[in-house]
Amino acid sequence: MTLETMPLSKALNAGMRKAMENDPKVLLMGEDIGKLGGVFRVTEHLQRDFGDRRVLDTPLAESGIVGTAIGMAMVGYRPVIEIQFDGFVFPAFDQITTQLAKLTNRHEGAISMPIVIRIPYGGHIGAVEHHQESPEAYFAHTPGLRVVSPSTPNDAYWMIQEAIASNDPVIFMEPKSRYWQKGEVELDASAVPLHSSRVVRTGSDVTLVGHGAMVTTLLQAAALAEAEGTSCEVVDVRSLSPVDYEPILDSVRKTGRMVYAQEAQGFGSIGGEIAATVMERAFYALEAPVLRVSGYDTPFPPAKLEGAYLPDADRILEAVDRSLAY
Repeated sequence: MTLETMPLSKALNAGMRKAMENDPKVLLMGEDIGKLGGVFRVTEHLQRDFGDRRVLDTPLAESGIVGTAIGMAMVGYRPVIEIQFDGFVFPAFDQITTQLAKLTNRHEGAISMPIVIRIPYGGHIGAVEHHQESPEAYFAHTPGLRVVSPSTPNDAYWMIQEAIASNDPVIFMEPKSRYWQKGEVELDASAVPLHSSRVVRTGSDVTLVGHGAMVTTLLQAAALAEAEGTSCEVVDVRSLSPVDYEPILDSVRKTGRMVYAQEAQGFGSIGGEIAATVMERAFYALEAPVLRVSGYDTPFPPAKLEGAYLPDADRILEAVDRSLAY
């Protein structure tokens, strides 16, 4: 097995490079992704190595970018779009939800839409308005879109390749605060299925569940809980639509308790949907209600207030204590 340690941003770069090497119909589109390599340098050197006909710098026009990609997909290309920041995706929202998500169904399966839309999302980078948001629930709510989010460099490397290979549109949510987090990448291993959850830490008392950047925070909380005598199992959801529930349900049936944590606001969220499903499907295994820890139901705050807004290990541990108190 070939292992290489790299940050999540470089793992995404390596995964896209591999996909481009394997299929000449794969091309990249986005604002400043070419010569600059993107604001987070995720596409660094790809235009240099593949040329400006496969790594395209686009105008600042998200709706136009997605619309162009839809047309390219119709004639056989596999576009990978970068939305520079999460808050910039909304000008393209109509194209994504009204056209991209519905075209295959509208044509009764006669055409496919192999488009990946990469969205850096979430907080913890001290950015300004429109540069820190968690819009994943909008897309998970839209039939016709697949929505995934890696939490580790290894997942980033493999999941981006699987997303590009999909014949359905994939919203690829990248936790921007983890771009610089390093980890081992198995360059020649078999990929874990794209739409699968996985247990990343075993435990027996409480199940902690989350996605994206929050997985690292859950692991931190689990380590602190262990020092206090509480054993927490951590499940990384990975795929937000569809959700692979079996690893989550198996864990809850073992521990009898569950806490879901996310950066997004709580109302109408991924965490709320998963909590409701666990309550329905594992009700008799539960020793306490499923609890949720989330951002607050307000717009994402200015940078100086994000520490109070975003869930941290202490807020998760408070929920663990409440769950154990039932």
